[in-house]
Amino acid sequence: MSTFAEATRVVSRAAAGEFDVDLHERWSAAGTPHGGYLLAVLAEAARATAGEAHPHLTAVSATFVRAPKPGPAVAAVEVLGTGRAATQVRATLSQDGAHKVVALITQGLLTDDDPWWSRRPPVEMPDPADCVRQSVSPPGAGFEVALMEFVDSRVDRASLEFAFGRPTGRGVVKAYQRLADGTDWDPSSLLVPLDFGPPGSFDLGINGAVKTMQLTAFVRGLPAPGAVLCELQANQVDRDRMDETITLWDSKGRMVAQSHQIALVRVPERPADFTAAASPPEGT
Repeated sequence: MSTFAEATRVVSRAAAGEFDVDLHERWSAAGTPHGGYLLAVLAEAARATAGEAHPHLTAVSATFVRAPKPGPAVAAVEVLGTGRAATQVRATLSQDGAHKVVALITQGLLTDDDPWWSRRPPVEMPDPADCVRQSVSPPGAGFEVALMEFVDSRVDRASLEFAFGRPTGRGVVKAYQRLADGTDWDPSSLLVPLDFGPPGSFDLGINGAVKTMQLTAFVRGLPAPGAVLCELQANQVDRDRMDETITLWDSKGRMVAQSHQIALVRVPERPADFTAAASPPEGT
């Protein structure tokens, strides 16, 4: 098994701000390196560049130009500005001389303090023991999610009606997630559950892989040890594009991160019939 630290390791090159990376073939979904994993690699390069004053990723906005292949790649970080509260950088992941992911990253200093105010209490969820552990070959997906070797994901059973031919039309997926090696989440590794699956399109009767085009994420605080509670909500599907919002709460019930993404989906000619869908679970 490859730990998160091993899979995201960056090695400084002779040129300032450049790092060698080795993209792990199993941190992937449908044979493509996972988007959150790729951003976490860039976050590690940004952290090494920003230094001790601003050790934590607080915001990222990334464009996925083209999916890289597993294997050697180069992360390059350009410092755009440094102030008392933050270091702002532009980070690129390149392979064979071509940009694959381009991101603007803000590094800062986070704490584990409770929020001063929040309108988003955690969503209602069953106990993890009553949820379904997501496997490398999840039901209804039609492709392998090798990432699940490294992430312990417990999905609410009510989010999996699509796997039995009963998509509900809500586009909501809820799960508990933690790293399978027992490592606690940190601001960089939270980028993995900030791009978690199964995607909301499955619950809309849309099958097949979802390809992220653009993802923006904010990390609000240092997560408490333990699993994070994840809620994914598909917001709208237009032509072959879908946007989703993901919210994460830590084991103390604090909202610690959010993401919003635009992704490519293969939309069927006709919407699914949701008239026989199960009634919405409590809390959605």
